[in-house]
Amino acid sequence: MKIKFFVFVIPALLTFVMIFGSAAHAQVGSSISSQPNFTEFSEHVEHATPHAMATENSLVGGIANAYSYAQGERPLWEFGPVSQAKPLGDVAREVRAQKLTARKAEIIFEQEGSKDKGKDEPKIR
Repeated sequence: MKIKFFVFVIPALLTFVMIFGSAAHAQVGSSISSQPNFTEFSEHVEHATPHAMATENSLVGGIANAYSYAQGERPLWEFGPVSQAKPLGDVAREVRAQKLTARKAEIIFEQEGSKDKGKDEPKIR
């Protein structure tokens, strides 16, 4: 088995790489220039010099220079209704009840290859 692999697969793979590698090089070879291209970055002379800051923008709307002040806590009723969490035991009982009342499969296939010959046939409820 190893001899077949080395005799047939390795030379075929090597031939495949050589053919497609040379084809890819032939396609790209004429489009790549051998002349160097130097990249020049423009300088920003006034990058770090002091200058005036931008105007203030209000995040909540309204006038930019308006000053607001509030004190105290917001009442709880402003946040909406308070929901009570269901206990985990009640959730488990509901899931168990749904599982018992769920629709069952009409045909049941037993495990294939079992010791009893009669079990291979499907049972109909």
